[in-house]
Amino acid sequence: MKKNQPTEWPEIVLSSSVARLSQAVRRAIKSGKLRKIATRVYTSNFSDSPEEIIKRHRYFLLSKLFPNAVISYRSALVGGISSEGTVILTYKYTKSVELPGLCIRLVKGPGPDPEDTPFLEGLFIASQGRAFLENMQKSRQKTKEKKSLSLDEIEHRLDRLIRVIGIEEVNKIRDQARRVAERLHMLGEFSALDKMIGALMGTRAVDVLVTESGKARAKGAPFDAARIDLFASLSAYLIQAELPVLPSSTKTIQAKTTFAFFEAYFSNYIEGTEFAIEEAESIVFENKIFPDRPEDSHDILETYRIVSNDQFMHTVPRSDDELVSLLLERHAMLMQARADKLPGKFKNVVNRAGNTVFVKPEEVQGTLRKGYEFYQKLKPGFARAIFIKFLISEIHPFLDGNGRVARIFMNAELESCNLCRIIIPTVYREDYLLALRKLSRAYDPAPYTRMLLTALAFSHSIAFDNYSQALIQLRASNAFMEPSEGKLRFQ
Repeated sequence: MKKNQPTEWPEIVLSSSVARLSQAVRRAIKSGKLRKIATRVYTSNFSDSPEEIIKRHRYFLLSKLFPNAVISYRSALVGGISSEGTVILTYKYTKSVELPGLCIRLVKGPGPDPEDTPFLEGLFIASQGRAFLENMQKSRQKTKEKKSLSLDEIEHRLDRLIRVIGIEEVNKIRDQARRVAERLHMLGEFSALDKMIGALMGTRAVDVLVTESGKARAKGAPFDAARIDLFASLSAYLIQAELPVLPSSTKTIQAKTTFAFFEAYFSNYIEGTEFAIEEAESIVFENKIFPDRPEDSHDILETYRIVSNDQFMHTVPRSDDELVSLLLERHAMLMQARADKLPGKFKNVVNRAGNTVFVKPEEVQGTLRKGYEFYQKLKPGFARAIFIKFLISEIHPFLDGNGRVARIFMNAELESCNLCRIIIPTVYREDYLLALRKLSRAYDPAPYTRMLLTALAFSHSIAFDNYSQALIQLRASNAFMEPSEGKLRFQ
């Protein structure tokens, strides 16, 4: 029989203290049916590398090589074996064991606790309460991957748990930790954990906290830490980016009026408020409210009233307080016909778009204020316009109207610097949404910036001094088409 042909042996075989089995393994090795790939570990697979074989069976190996071990410390909180191939087990003694592609760090400690979770036969995962207690222990080892998370990592994890599962569930983890601490003699670790959780919930002194997000939550202004990282990435990109300076092409009253009309029309159309262009003209220029669509009619009319107002469009936030107040003011105007959307008030429930879950209601103001810190570091003009538009879109602070408000703020930044404002035509909607998604999910600001640069160049190419001529140009550019019907063309 050839070595690569199937045998009666399984892919993974462990040596045994049973004489009969031990002899059978030795015969199989001699006859070429098994090969050794690690201490006490053999395989019938002669094709794949030892690393690949062990990776497929690593939890089985842990359960058999170290019976009644507990996946503990860092490993219990980060999901078992790390991406680097390291796992930490509480066991009968302390030792490091190396298998191909797998580093096992054994830490002497108590065996399975009644609240630990059975994982495989003979292998357990520490309960969350136990895992947090273990990670509160200081790690003196100088290895690349310490057995315990750092205090700021623990704090970030608890802060995230409070956001995701809520205070009540985190209190259950604390209660579990209290019970475990008494059984495993970890009362000192529990005291430190209890103070940290209490501080995050605002019931204990905050001097034990070490992270910005933790301190903000304790002060009643929690923010979405992951979003702050995203805003930091965009801000860093914009600081070094070479961005154009296109002066405003709407110097006359007629040009301003025409641009504001199309800005309001497209900004609503992209959100699903669809009117024929002639219907929109009668809403804006004749103040006509369609009786079968009064709320949609007001959406277009109120958007136009904001974007056609010179004072509104030259006003930009000069502080985080002003950012919050301007947002509430503009949203109140925009959504005044939709009482069910809480005009002028931040959302009271979590909102989402597809798989994207936006910032939680209780974190909206804190995230806006932290985001403002990055905004004010950018140069006035296009960089700030790009940033503040994404800041509002990504936070989604309202039940409805977020996209329109974000585009109003973007164009106010440009108008305040006498730069060309931006229209997102209907045909460009998919490009617009895909670029936003790319930045939100992949932290890639380049497609988003390129998309707005294209929209800026397109907006600058239209002559808005004459309404009829502007309409002809927009139609020739495919601006009114659905994305499936055509592509944006420059005249």
